[in-house]
Amino acid sequence: MTFEKNDDKRRFHRIFYHTGAVLTGSGQTYPCKIIDLSLRGCLLDLEQPLVGQADAIYSLKFDLSEEISITMEVAATHADANRVGFKCVHIDIDSISSLRRLVELNLGDSELLERELAALGDLAEHADR
Repeated sequence: MTFEKNDDKRRFHRIFYHTGAVLTGSGQTYPCKIIDLSLRGCLLDLEQPLVGQADAIYSLKFDLSEEISITMEVAATHADANRVGFKCVHIDIDSISSLRRLVELNLGDSELLERELAALGDLAEHADR
């Protein structure tokens, strides 16, 4: 799997959140561990190499508790062995609400979170054009 170089500057703070997750797509299921998360993507440590097209969309699911899980559609952006970076291409309202709260608690700065949410809205607006 090859990826284009991405020189974009990070606009979203990442939080270190180590937990197990499941990535599915391209007819495969990949048990993995989350290394870090942001409102815009994540870095995963996969148990096996990612196979499939570079532009494939995957579903990532992980649990915050027995009652709360986050599911998002992601696309791979870069890889270094079994460590793969993904950008979020779609997330439902319940999952983004839970992710927002998780990021807010870990950042400890609600104003910073509000700026990141506004930037996320700007990105979505430009993508719709």
